[in-house]
Amino acid sequence: MSQECKSGVNARKFEVLKVDHIGIAVKDMEQAKKFYTEVLGMTAMGEEVVEEQKVKVCFIPCGDSEVELLESTSPDGPVAKFIEKNGEGIQHVALRVDNIEAALADLKEQGVRLIDQAPRYGAGGASIAFIHPKATGGILLELSERK
Repeated sequence: MSQECKSGVNARKFEVLKVDHIGIAVKDMEQAKKFYTEVLGMTAMGEEVVEEQKVKVCFIPCGDSEVELLESTSPDGPVAKFIEKNGEGIQHVALRVDNIEAALADLKEQGVRLIDQAPRYGAGGASIAFIHPKATGGILLELSERK
């Protein structure tokens, strides 16, 4: 069986390659990291602050995918608002695509509601864009392209 996810029956201008990562909103990065590293024996791969998203992130590789821990750097940041409304937990699922610009153009043509009309900088140097949860049955879906 192929390692890649096929984008469906209809011709698309892009391809979904795999689940890139699962974003988990946490109040305390250090405490959250301890569970994954000390309890599960996984290895954290450093931290990065993404100022424009008001978030500190830590990627923890797991097979072909990663767990992304997200801690807000500001009380008005999107992760802080998510935790305030929903508590800690899965905040988004990210799918790796082969061409994020083509993906956004294709989704716009299909009338899919987007949060981001154009790609923006994401942690680890990825180009990212979010699809609105109202278009996905309630899931905040991130598209991610890594060079």
